[in-house]
Amino acid sequence: MAEVDESHFFSLLSLEDELTCSICLSTFDCPVTIPCGHNFCQDCLLATWKESYSCPQCRTHFATKPELKKNTVLSTVVQTFNLRSTKSEASPAEEESKAKKEEVIRCDACMEAEASQTCLTCMASFCEDHLRPHRENPIFRLHQLSEPVGDLLQRICPDHHKMMEFFCTQHGRPICSLCLQQVHKGCPFMSHEEQRNMKESDLRSKLGLLDGKITNNVTVMSQMRDMQNQLKDSATNRKKALSAEYQQMRDMLARDEREALSAVDRELQSGQTKLNGLTKRFTENIDSMSKAKEDIHSLLSQSQTLAFLQASFDLPQAASFDPHTPRISLDSKKVTATQGFAAALKEYLTELLKQPVEARLLKLKQGECAGEKAAPAPGPERTGSQPKSEESQKQKAKPRSHSPGRPPIQPLIRPPGPVYMGQLGGWNTSQYTRGIRAASVSGFTFSEPQWAFPGQVRLPTPCSPDPGSQPKVGQKKKKEKQTKKAQSTGNDKARSMENLLSLEGKGEPAAEPETSDIPPNITSAEKRSELLKYGTVLTLDPKTAHKRITLSEGFTKASVSDEHTNYPDYPERFAVCSQVLTSKGFSRGRHYWEVRLSSSNFIGIGLAYNSIDRKGPTSRLGRNAQSWCVEWFNVKLSAWHNSSETVLVNPNPKRIGVLLDCEGGTATFYNVADRAYPFHSFVFPFAAAVYPAFWIFSSGSSISLCKLQA
Repeated sequence: MAEVDESHFFSLLSLEDELTCSICLSTFDCPVTIPCGHNFCQDCLLATWKESYSCPQCRTHFATKPELKKNTVLSTVVQTFNLRSTKSEASPAEEESKAKKEEVIRCDACMEAEASQTCLTCMASFCEDHLRPHRENPIFRLHQLSEPVGDLLQRICPDHHKMMEFFCTQHGRPICSLCLQQVHKGCPFMSHEEQRNMKESDLRSKLGLLDGKITNNVTVMSQMRDMQNQLKDSATNRKKALSAEYQQMRDMLARDEREALSAVDRELQSGQTKLNGLTKRFTENIDSMSKAKEDIHSLLSQSQTLAFLQASFDLPQAASFDPHTPRISLDSKKVTATQGFAAALKEYLTELLKQPVEARLLKLKQGECAGEKAAPAPGPERTGSQPKSEESQKQKAKPRSHSPGRPPIQPLIRPPGPVYMGQLGGWNTSQYTRGIRAASVSGFTFSEPQWAFPGQVRLPTPCSPDPGSQPKVGQKKKKEKQTKKAQSTGNDKARSMENLLSLEGKGEPAAEPETSDIPPNITSAEKRSELLKYGTVLTLDPKTAHKRITLSEGFTKASVSDEHTNYPDYPERFAVCSQVLTSKGFSRGRHYWEVRLSSSNFIGIGLAYNSIDRKGPTSRLGRNAQSWCVEWFNVKLSAWHNSSETVLVNPNPKRIGVLLDCEGGTATFYNVADRAYPFHSFVFPFAAAVYPAFWIFSSGSSISLCKLQA
């Protein structure tokens, strides 16, 4: 019956969650049911119904207050559950009292009095009254008495019904005398007391072992706590050291920033001083010429003819000069070099910080090694450098091979300066640019290859005119004047940028840059109207635009900034370089488009297959076999394809035209002004459709696709 009650209680216990009100989280007190079928305590439900009537569990809304009726069945179940729970709470105490009662050994004779001793011969326990025969009758004198034993049945051998007086050590079990003579014959044995002593000794030895292990563990834990404190102290010291290093770098950058801003302020003050002086001079000229005008008006108003004729008048000296607006700007060598250094340093740090922390130090050490290999011999402006070996100096002094009858070409010596970086935004500057091949530009053929460094524009010396392509005399003089001006400007500004570039990697010379010869039919300027016959309308593809690029004006203008645009992620989008493709590609026919530049500085214009890499470091235009581009890096203009660079003469254009001839396999780039002047052409096979592509690096720069009008 007890087992049935217990099983019934456990069945009720499994329904405890169902018998709990979801409002007060206690068992139901006067449970009521609402129309949606849920049950709640009557008081809990009425407390929740203030202004509207809805079920607290399923949120069912009732237009009027439902009529509440007591759930009698559920109420009965709850009462039964509470009653069983009360009994179960009292059961541990009852069981404990029962256990204490069971521990008392009763007399086997009267079954009432507490046993005084146990007879191991009779295998029974007796109280003092029934133990009297064992004490007085000589027959029981040989019986063995002991303290009351409660497990007599466990000490009797189940096979022979005799007292198990021995312990078989081989089988690990107690046995009687008959077991020792039969089944366990020949087995080693001992008494229970001896076995107990042995076991106690073994347990005490194990206890000693555990005490030693616990002591060792406590000691190790104490050492680990000390180590933890040491780690915290070490981390604190490391953090202080790192903070000090980064603070020093911030201080150095802040100091350099203040110096750069001061340089700009000095240039501004110098320019304003010049403009103020010129303004004062022009003001004086205006005053003198205004006074001269008044004198003339005074003479013209003279009524006496004789006095008029005798009067003399001379124009002031200011009237003999034609005023002109001075060319004053902030583009001094120092300001340009400072701005270029800041942009290059930012790009270098960006690329360096993209590397894992473990690889940064190795990359810096490689840059230092490359800088040591590329360092020039000590000169008058550089001291403290280690002298190179005599053999290396002889190799450096040895001139390159040259054609017979022409003077040997000496290499350029790299100007002394610090090595700042090895790779800027994907441009490999770790190797020398070993020469510029001869090319036909504006009808002139230039001399043998000359040595140059990355970032330095070294224009070849004009030689004999190219027969068959002689320009007119006026055009020739104009071209020579433009070439000299570009050469002068390019050399001055490129030298300031050269100190910003470092040599990286193994220091091996790169492949010699090649200049593709411009086809003879486009060596001279063309009428723009002839090119506009192939004009096409282009728009920029927002799915390919890097997140630094902002598209506007109907997807015809792309500008770049340091802020990232929240574009959705597409696999076609450039993730490393700030580049964008057009929506339309070409695989046949002729096509022409024009691009307006906000500034010819840190901008690239080119073509690319749709298969160009979008995510990796080789996704830069011209740094892979899938793209071609002309690129302005500060004052330097270069043509790039498959990481091969060709340095070009920079015409400083504002508008660029591109003529794509798919059947002819050429792409020609023009400087568009009054006419279209070609300055470079790519020759390549069309393996697939090519897309116009653009790279914009400098923050604030932009390119715009022009509307073509004749």
